[in-house]
Amino acid sequence: MSTTMQGTSVDETRKPVILAVDDDPQVLRAVRRDLRSVYADRYRILGASSAGEALKVLDSLEERGHDPALFLVDQRMPDMTGVDFLLEAVSRFPDARRVLLTAYAETDAAITAINRVRLDYYLMKPWDPPTERLFPVLDDLLSDWIAAYRPAYQGIRVAGHVVSARTHAVRDFLTRNGQPFRFLDVTSDPEARKLVEQHAGAELPLVAFPDGAVLAAPSNAELAGRLGLPTTASRPHYDTVIVGAGPAGLAAGVYAASEGLSTLLLDADSPGGQAGTSSLIENYLGFPAGLSGGDLTRRAVSQAGRFGAELLSPVEAVGLRPVGPTKIITLADGSEISAETVLLATGVSYNRLDIPGAEQFEGEGLYYGAATTESSSCISHHVFIVGGANSAGQAAIHFAKYAAKVTVLVRADSLEAGMSQYLVDEIHRTPNIEVRVSTRVLALHGGKHLEHITLVDDTTGTETEEPARFVFTFIGARPRTDWLAGVAECDERGFVLTGPDLSRAGELPSVWPSTREPLLLETSVPGVFAAGDVRAHSIKRVASGVGEGAMAVALIHRYRASSGR
Repeated sequence: MSTTMQGTSVDETRKPVILAVDDDPQVLRAVRRDLRSVYADRYRILGASSAGEALKVLDSLEERGHDPALFLVDQRMPDMTGVDFLLEAVSRFPDARRVLLTAYAETDAAITAINRVRLDYYLMKPWDPPTERLFPVLDDLLSDWIAAYRPAYQGIRVAGHVVSARTHAVRDFLTRNGQPFRFLDVTSDPEARKLVEQHAGAELPLVAFPDGAVLAAPSNAELAGRLGLPTTASRPHYDTVIVGAGPAGLAAGVYAASEGLSTLLLDADSPGGQAGTSSLIENYLGFPAGLSGGDLTRRAVSQAGRFGAELLSPVEAVGLRPVGPTKIITLADGSEISAETVLLATGVSYNRLDIPGAEQFEGEGLYYGAATTESSSCISHHVFIVGGANSAGQAAIHFAKYAAKVTVLVRADSLEAGMSQYLVDEIHRTPNIEVRVSTRVLALHGGKHLEHITLVDDTTGTETEEPARFVFTFIGARPRTDWLAGVAECDERGFVLTGPDLSRAGELPSVWPSTREPLLLETSVPGVFAAGDVRAHSIKRVASGVGEGAMAVALIHRYRASSGR
């Protein structure tokens, strides 16, 4: 007998475990009853009436190789506190989620648990009704656990070279779309060599699927088709089409769909935008322990879908034209979709290095943005981070967990010039991170992949050449607005002008066809709005992008009302 867990077939005997621990028999019965009522089809629900008994359960789980997904533990037990038990439990099963049960508001215990065992949640008893106070909490934690869960592997395998532009593109696409896979290095892995022999002459990487199908050097579109990702709209016309599924676009998708608008999101790559590649966002409201860009993206995509929004990726918009009150969006495959309103949330791309070797080694040791896909490849290597803003700081801290050494190269004379203080402090506390200020990259060198970089110290003018296999750059950004040329007014750098920024010397541009003033986030095309990083003068932060996405939906309603819709 088997059960399905978010698309993964799981043998009954190998179900992940939820362990409840409480010395009060009545409470333990209630906990197990509530857990079984919702989770028994996907998880084994175990209970223990003391910490000692629970430790024996941990011994059994270890011995049999079973995976605990969540510990739900009472704080006040006579033989051991809940915090002390969780310390022991997470030393054995560090990926399991942790919830502490308290009889009343034990603030000190909660603070201790948060700091000592990285507690995920603390829950006061009683939790009635569980549909409001228990299940939503556990659903969220278990969803996070499942996203990172790697059971005995029977899924997608990617065979290729560790440093390869094509292999990186495949791995990055799978990672950003939440598709678990196992990477096989063709230079050392017997399984990879066997796969290559079976498909002699095929281009690398090879992507092998559980049903036996194999794709050679697939494009993102081919991968999307094979994975069943939606790339075709369900209808020809929508109330609103959102171009770009980063924080601003996803937030708009959630609010638009939840308020009854037929909503379509398009993304040329993968949902999440630049924020989706961040290893850890620590200053986002409501997540004191931080969350990864991937987790934020996954939650937002799920939330938008739950309200009925459609998301197509990788689907690229290449043209936009107004036809009366309707907006026509042309896609890369030549098809068209119409909408009453459009939100431009295409975000930005990191600037490319304009130095010798940059084009040659892109994806072959040089990466733009936090390519967390490459984390395991960086183990024991020296990683260079180019840039001095928050994204560079987050990447440095992330790669320091894997690399032997991380060197941050900053053009300014200090980190504080462009980075939040909490990141500066963390970098200074991390022993294997080195910071070089007033330093630039002059050139990249190597054969098939990156091997050396030339650096210059702008203070002294001294040039040095150093071994380098991995360089990640975060040096400013350019808006993704080339496809809007001649349609929406942009500033000199290509960022979309909106609202008051459309006025020059108190006068609206001649292309503005209406007698009314443009709404706050409205572009020079009535009914077309812009939000997030692509908008001129926006604040380049995840939270502000989310706020602008939500605000754009309110303005879309105002536009529709003024148009009699």
